[in-house]
Amino acid sequence: MQALVKLWDRVVSYLNPAGEWVGLLIIRLLMAYEFAKAGFNKLGASDTLWGDVPSWFVRNMANAPFPFNVLPGELNWFLVTWAEILGGLALVIGLFTRFWAFSLVIVTIVAILSTHWPAEWNSLAELWEGYRIRPEDGSGNFRVPLLFLAMLIPLVLIGPGKLSVDNVINRYIKR
Repeated sequence: MQALVKLWDRVVSYLNPAGEWVGLLIIRLLMAYEFAKAGFNKLGASDTLWGDVPSWFVRNMANAPFPFNVLPGELNWFLVTWAEILGGLALVIGLFTRFWAFSLVIVTIVAILSTHWPAEWNSLAELWEGYRIRPEDGSGNFRVPLLFLAMLIPLVLIGPGKLSVDNVINRYIKR
């Protein structure tokens, strides 16, 4: 038994430093891809910088929490599009990671509440029906955004990891 504990300690002693360099990088890159892709898709769906905002977006923003439900649809479209694009690009290099991860948490929560949350539910069992990728019955589809939240929270709390511009800036400032 003691040999197993020593083996485990040895394995962990190699994994911990690797996690500081690679673990958060993988999350950053995945989140960067997903959010930047969504932002560029929104940008491509509009004709101009402010764009002709799709009617589904305007309808969904009426369900958004305050203050997002009182802002004009065009302004929300602009803010979300550029938060996703700039946040995604910043996550790739790990620049101002906590700020951008927190901003994308807000974007994701608003998206869940305005778009992905079930329109009606009377029990936790009915709410749980919305934990799917693409339900056909209108019961919501908050599974993917919830997983995004689960990946963004460590970036907010822990930061970007050692393989980031933030880490280089922090080391330079401490000198």
